Amino acid sequence: MTEAILLVGGKGTRLRPLTVHTPKPMVPAAGVPFLTHQLARARAAGVDHVVLATSYLAEVFEPYFGDGAALGLRLEYVTEADPLGTGGAIRNVADRLHSAPDDPVLIFNGDILTGLDIPALVDTHRDTGADVSLHLTRVPDPRAFGLVPTDGTGRVTAFLEKPQTPEEIVTDQINAGAYVFRRSVIDTIPAGRPVSVERETFPGLLADGAHLQGMVDSTYWLDLGTPQAFVRGSADLVLGRAPSPAVPGRCGERLVLPAAEVAPDAKLTGGTVIGAGAVVGDGARIAGSTVLDRAVVEPGAVVTDSMIGEGARIGARTVVEGVVIGDGAHVGADNELREGVRVWCGATLPPAAIRFSSDE
Repeated sequence: MTEAILLVGGKGTRLRPLTVHTPKPMVPAAGVPFLTHQLARARAAGVDHVVLATSYLAEVFEPYFGDGAALGLRLEYVTEADPLGTGGAIRNVADRLHSAPDDPVLIFNGDILTGLDIPALVDTHRDTGADVSLHLTRVPDPRAFGLVPTDGTGRVTAFLEKPQTPEEIVTDQINAGAYVFRRSVIDTIPAGRPVSVERETFPGLLADGAHLQGMVDSTYWLDLGTPQAFVRGSADLVLGRAPSPAVPGRCGERLVLPAAEVAPDAKLTGGTVIGAGAVVGDGARIAGSTVLDRAVVEPGAVVTDSMIGEGARIGARTVVEGVVIGDGAHVGADNELREGVRVWCGATLPPAAIRFSSDE
């Protein structure tokens, strides 16, 4: 088990403004680009060669990761001129693989944070003689996901796209975004056009009688598609709830990166990350949040479950809860921003401009 493909071409539109200047896999989680955690976990599972399928802002990956030697990996980069979807991206990088036709090739979506036992998925693939094996996880409300029912042996029996009615919810097992492909199967994906593995490749293989195996692994799993989920994933990495060998420090309530200045009476809790060169003022309280490099949180501000962009500023006594502040934005003093607000990159809010309560 030596090769993997990482699908990192998505635009991350649901994460904007975090992804205006940064592709989703490069947005920092627990102090390093999220992709670092995925690469480190792949390396720990015995992978040594990873092909990155890039598209949106593709030029930022290689300058950061280089040839992968620092992570103990050999990295290659393939850029799609036009987005090809998940299946098209896999097919597009096939010529970079060195595996024999029957060898297993790991494939990971670039926006899933998981504690998946990667070697166990490969063992399941080998032991069952499957053509494709899928990591499945169970969720309380599967309506937002593709359902993957299996028989008593774990063999996949159907792929059901986002169900709407109670009758359609025949299982709580969903496609968790990690696969093992028999190398030869990758060559059956049509080349040079957009293909979705979820909607086209997997159902097509099933219809042709291929053996698709599901492995339910209900360890930590989180789709980082929304800002709230991304903030939570970063906090869970810092707290040690989500496993990663790449967290730059000990797990705990806070992770403060070098050259950050945190006032002695500021309170940092819940897996909060303070980026390099960031400043946190007297009496500020920050919980479960990420403050990116060179951002400033002024005295008395309260930041909860939020992401503060690079170089952004949160004014004194301002309350920010469940919010994303874009790079370089300036939120003046005495504002109150709550659930789901997104302040765009470079925007300026005057002092006391937005309130959810009276001004008493």
